[in-house]
Amino acid sequence: MSAPSVAELRRVAQPAGHLERRNGEHWAGVLYMRRLSIYVTWLMTKTPVTPNQLTWIMTVAGILAGVVLALPGLWAAVVAALLIQVYLLLDCSDGELARWTGKTSLTGVYLDRVGAYFAEAAVLAGLGWRASEVLPDWHTVLGFAGALGAILIKAETDLVDVARAKGGLTAATEASVGQFRSGLLGLGRRILGATKFHRIVQPIELSLLALATAVIDLALGDLTATRVLLYACVVAACLQVVLHLVSILASRRLA
Repeated sequence: MSAPSVAELRRVAQPAGHLERRNGEHWAGVLYMRRLSIYVTWLMTKTPVTPNQLTWIMTVAGILAGVVLALPGLWAAVVAALLIQVYLLLDCSDGELARWTGKTSLTGVYLDRVGAYFAEAAVLAGLGWRASEVLPDWHTVLGFAGALGAILIKAETDLVDVARAKGGLTAATEASVGQFRSGLLGLGRRILGATKFHRIVQPIELSLLALATAVIDLALGDLTATRVLLYACVVAACLQVVLHLVSILASRRLA
């Protein structure tokens, strides 16, 4: 079977409306990565590589980004940011390849979620390690605390579908996410959502912020900027764990 053209591949792998999903597409994917990922997917159609294998490589890239970020120096922050871009590229491409080959599966969905858990935790832990002068110190602990918070936030979301499945219900709809039993709580969620403060602990944004603080640290000759970023991440993670749980319980996702 001959390889598809990029246009043929795009019609199947990036169907109309796919990039407009409310909660399913990262801004960086819409802005630039989907323009690149389709070419990587096209190359993958010429190989025996499977979508799940791409997902495994994606996960390794995310973990490596955290390991590299833990190292001192500006170069480490640069490489970590590049590795996260590879992570995002493969996160786009594995799903595209799955749609083209018809190899979409629950295993693929599961591995994709595992990869996201590992990447977020690794980058936050790496940031804490990077902020430490003596290993381990309280900055190391804060890094792992932020990583735990990021995992708990994702777990709170995923456990909604677990609870619904155990109750014999289908997965929650996107519409139910914005439906609240209290109008005041709904307004509060929209206001907090507009600030986008939750994105600070996500790998793509955090890797870029860590690169920016590494440049500032180089100019200042200390770790002040990296530590301020770490503190902000821990505060954001702790707030999100609580607020996200309240948001879920107050919404109609469990109804």
